[in-house]
Amino acid sequence: MKILSLFSGAGGLDLGLQQAGNEIIWANDIDKSSVETYKKNIGTHIVHADIKDINISSLPDADVVAGGFPCQGFSLANLQRKIEDDRNQLYRFFYYVIKGKQPMFFLAENVRGILSLGSGAVIKKIISDFENAGYKTLIRLVNMADYGIPQTRQRVIIIGQRKDLVGENLFCFPQKTNSKDGELTRWISIKSAIGHYPEPDVQNNYLNHVCSSYKIEYRNFTGHRATDPDKPSPTILARGNGKGGVCAIPHYNGKRRLTIRESATIQTFPESFEFIGQMNSCYRQIGNAVPVKFAFLLGKEFKRLGALT
Repeated sequence: MKILSLFSGAGGLDLGLQQAGNEIIWANDIDKSSVETYKKNIGTHIVHADIKDINISSLPDADVVAGGFPCQGFSLANLQRKIEDDRNQLYRFFYYVIKGKQPMFFLAENVRGILSLGSGAVIKKIISDFENAGYKTLIRLVNMADYGIPQTRQRVIIIGQRKDLVGENLFCFPQKTNSKDGELTRWISIKSAIGHYPEPDVQNNYLNHVCSSYKIEYRNFTGHRATDPDKPSPTILARGNGKGGVCAIPHYNGKRRLTIRESATIQTFPESFEFIGQMNSCYRQIGNAVPVKFAFLLGKEFKRLGALT
């Protein structure tokens, strides 16, 4: 499949899709450091620009359009909003690319909360929008730990399928490979994923193996809870800590935060993948990414469908 990537970030989604045998023909992000990371590790086909300044008609045709559209415009007080609403500029661009280019499929990733906004009214409106653009939608709330990622990261995956596609040409969502209770292979623990890394203050050759000095103060709040070495990592974060910084997850040794490299490994980036930018930017790039291994599973299904066309 030829894939057009929007809101690409550092490229976790794109890398997995590419590793599965698909081709990313065009990508975009507004963040300079993310684009530099992408160029260094994936390819120079990414464009650094504000997506609102891009002419949709100039984009190449593709089999799949992929990306995680932001949902800031979907406020509870704005359930009757129109696509043209200025607060939905990024979603609007994603929608118009789909509507104008009519790819066979689109792939969108979003936070779990999008399902509960307005008691479900927002996701129903999104489905209606894409229905009007010519697509049926498949929606899954997934826990990444169920797919071999050492992290209990829950995300919403939306697969759009053009209405003329039928039968064997329809997307089959990947089957779970892991489980908490051992019915399948048990969830992968954080210690088994990153336990081989030395302390960051010990001389080593690992890329980006440095960590934030943001002190650990345990309290019942996301990013400030103790990490259990025998369970998957909590969600790797991209959000700020209220003061502009990034709240990196505590290491299970209780003495420091996870390094950039450890965070990237939990997001299943390869150890050869180098992040470019200041420390906070690197943490944020990783936290915003789709785990590479999960993207690969989605990519394998697109590869299968591509072979049928």
